[in-house]
Amino acid sequence: MAKVKMYSKAGCPFCERAKRILDKYGVEYDEIEVTGRPELREEIRKLTGYRWDVPQIFINDRYIGDDDDLDKLDRSGRLEKMLKEADWDVAILGSGPAGLTAAIYCGRAELRTVVITGREIGGQIALTESLENFPGFPEGIPGVEFVQLLQKQAEKFKAQFEFDDVTEVDLSSHPFRLKTYGGELTSKSIIIATGASPRKLGVPGEAEYTGRGVSYCAVCDGFFYRDKKVAVVGGGDSAVEEGIYLTKFADEVIIIHRRDRLRASQLLQDMAFANEKISFVWDSVVEEIVGDENGVKGVKIRNVKTDERSQLDVEGVFIYIGHEPNTKMFEGQLDMDEHGFIITDGRQRTSVEGVFAAGDVQDPLHRQAVVAAGTGAVAAMEAERFIAALEGRSYPGGP
Repeated sequence: MAKVKMYSKAGCPFCERAKRILDKYGVEYDEIEVTGRPELREEIRKLTGYRWDVPQIFINDRYIGDDDDLDKLDRSGRLEKMLKEADWDVAILGSGPAGLTAAIYCGRAELRTVVITGREIGGQIALTESLENFPGFPEGIPGVEFVQLLQKQAEKFKAQFEFDDVTEVDLSSHPFRLKTYGGELTSKSIIIATGASPRKLGVPGEAEYTGRGVSYCAVCDGFFYRDKKVAVVGGGDSAVEEGIYLTKFADEVIIIHRRDRLRASQLLQDMAFANEKISFVWDSVVEEIVGDENGVKGVKIRNVKTDERSQLDVEGVFIYIGHEPNTKMFEGQLDMDEHGFIITDGRQRTSVEGVFAAGDVQDPLHRQAVVAAGTGAVAAMEAERFIAALEGRSYPGGP
């Protein structure tokens, strides 16, 4: 339901009239009593532009007027529509490059925009030591600082940030309903930018040294391991491809795989076996990542066939045992591929009209900030187009 605020005064018959109109629709409203609070007179004047009498009524932060204005809306049938209006035009789920870029575009289009950030604003990009390959930052930029700049730009265009997690989404009716730990909200459209999380090893030291020697992105962090010795955990395409990439910087790359053969494509295998900087540790799993205040110093491994344990001295550990899209709450509501990634078309539209997806949540291949940002911009533009059609007005970009 809509957010209603009314300035009123005890014993005021005009205020009581306004309340009766609102009560007819069963709507809850925030009543601000002005009795004995002379400072509110100036507040009302600023909000209305010229009036300071009561009642003065606002719906979704939009100035409506007094009881006569409310009555006119009621008689025309417009009040009922306004009271049933969604809380937001666009709800963006996630705060990585895709979500934050979408917020900038939606805010600039003057859409009422809320970003539900998730547990940590910025997502995985915030863990990156330095973002070296995003256009416009020739000296690179720390991931945290990059996220802060995007957030500041979105807030400049009045996007609102809710530091919360979405726990449930209902896409079966419109406006869409979302539940968070902090409450419930409705939105005309949704942009899903919840990302994909790297599968973790779940071993001691992994969390402690993430961002200090443990990484899930060679393209993001490989530069920092120039002339160093690093380990790559995994045996699929991503592990081998990123291992090959790391040889551009590292002196030695050790690929640790739990089996005695790789699962990567034959082309990647041939390239890896031919690279003098790459060596392999077969039939082995990492049991612990060790280090000190300066970062990673090594990994403790166990041979799954002989149960022999040993330690490899390395300064970086790159983990590639797969990614899991954060899409569980959308199961049964949106079309997904066999791995759980949301299926979108070229305009970031999902199988439900008015719901869009951007970034890694719908892209199992690239996992790059600049790609995610681009899809976030497209999703925002398509959300604006959808809302324009919903409200019967023209979209600036055409059909």
